[in-house]
Amino acid sequence: MEAARALADLVEISPQIEAAAVVARDGELVGSVGVPEPRADLLARAARELLDGAAAFRSDEGRVTQLHAELTGGDVFAVAADGLAIVGVTRERATPGLVFYDLKRCLAAVTDET
Repeated sequence: MEAARALADLVEISPQIEAAAVVARDGELVGSVGVPEPRADLLARAARELLDGAAAFRSDEGRVTQLHAELTGGDVFAVAADGLAIVGVTRERATPGLVFYDLKRCLAAVTDET
């Protein structure tokens, strides 16, 4: 599925997610929803750098597949798989399990297209 369509479906089925972006391994923005283009690039790059940075701290050189950061006013979630990553920004008191599930399904839909 095309990234734009998968992201539109994501925010429709997951009301906790306010904005999301898909990013390639090289940091290139694949698609976004709910965030202006310049901010989407920043969000995508930050998610990729955070996932890669967290992986650098692993002694087994494994990859980090998901992250969750609680912020004032909402949360940020990131999921990585098959060379792509998705980042989602949520409202306060989001349910992490549901958000991760929805992000993984969206990313799988995009991955199946590429």
